[in-house]
This record gives sequence, structure tokens and C-alpha cells, in this order.
Amino acid sequence: MTIGKLAATAALLGALSACAAVPGAGNPLVRTAPVCANQTAQIYFEPESSEVTAESAAVIKAAARSAQPCRVTGVEVLGLADATGGADANLELSKRRAQSVTAALTAAGLPAGEFKVSAAGQAGATTRDGQDRPLRRRVDVVLRLSAK
Repeated sequence: MTIGKLAATAALLGALSACAAVPGAGNPLVRTAPVCANQTAQIYFEPESSEVTAESAAVIKAAARSAQPCRVTGVEVLGLADATGGADANLELSKRRAQSVTAALTAAGLPAGEFKVSAAGQAGATTRDGQDRPLRRRVDVVLRLSAK
């Protein structure tokens, strides 16, 4: 191959790769497959509250959006509470938190039939020596995803 042909080939390849990077130039030449690995999210609450905050709503929407190109095989929602207050009240609070997050995930587009919702209350909220574990006012969410 001559130097002229090499230069022309390099110029053509450069022009083609630039087309994929120019906004509005059409579909890129190479598409990447969606990443459909399981995802986890932690949704935090104010003390004694089961109301989804604006920040938590943004986390929920982002999780649902990232799951869109995938098949949702399951959603695990676990409500938790800290050790402040009575055990029965904390179990009820963790149930309400799990229900609030489940409603928000469903509203964000995740399939309602795939949910496994549970609540732990304050179980596990203290260490063996009686110290409170921080950041227990939350719901843990696991999105089980696979490729479509």
C-alpha cells in the first residue's frame, strides 16, 4: 500500500469516527450492550418518618431508569429502623418505609408483580455490646436484573 493510500484510508477512518461523535449525526457505529447486573440502593428517612424525601425520590427514579433496558426478575425491598423507641413501633415504621419505597418504585415504572417486601424493624440495630448502629433509618433495595 502506498503512502497516499494509507493517508486516504486514515482520513476516511478519522472522518467516520468523527461522525459518531457529532451530535445529530445519526446512530453511533458501535452500540454498547446495556449493563444488566443486579443493583442495590439505600433509601434514607428522617427520624420517625416513612415519607420519601426529594433526595430519595431522585435515587429511586435513577434506579428505575437504569433498569429500563433490562428484564426485572425481582425487586427486594427491606425496611429498617434504628433502636430508638419500642420494638413494635419500629417494626411498624419499617413496614411503612418499605411500602413507601415500593409505591415509589412502582410509580417510577418497575413491575409491581416482581416485589418481595419485608421489614426488620430494629432487629440488628444494636451491636453485641449494646451500641446503636448508625444509619438504620432506611430501606435497602435490590434490583435483580438480566438481559432482555
